[in-house]
Amino acid sequence: MKIRNQRDFGAGIMYMVIGLFFTIVASQYQYGTAAKMGPGYFPFWLGLLMAAIGLLVFIKSFSATAVIESIPKFNWRIICQITGAVVLYGLLLPRMGFLVAVVVLVFVSASASKEFTWKGTAINAAFLVSFTYSVFVLGLKLQFPLLPVFLQQ
Repeated sequence: MKIRNQRDFGAGIMYMVIGLFFTIVASQYQYGTAAKMGPGYFPFWLGLLMAAIGLLVFIKSFSATAVIESIPKFNWRIICQITGAVVLYGLLLPRMGFLVAVVVLVFVSASASKEFTWKGTAINAAFLVSFTYSVFVLGLKLQFPLLPVFLQQ
């Protein structure tokens, strides 16, 4: 058997490994029943479902009808840029506040894309700020700094 689609092959293995990991870890918790679920019930079945989907994708990668596709070269710059955006968010949140930290997160992570535009990113940042403010501050009543420290009273 020859691997025709390397992307599906890699994705299938990844899904199976992650799914089996969660299934094994969840089996160490109390399982419960469908009527009275324990803490291990949902992650166990979700892990099994993920592993099953991974198996289907894995098998599909060998199919004669699969598109021949190879895995592109791994781009470390993009991975570092997106990871750095998340780290930067964590560092900026207590000092510069939620609004600035989210905008910086969106702009830094979006600039890793080949399709980056200032207008689209600004619209995305405005939507994300308003949506997350509505959910976390207004809806869930979470308290964290919204504005930079030097602007607060």
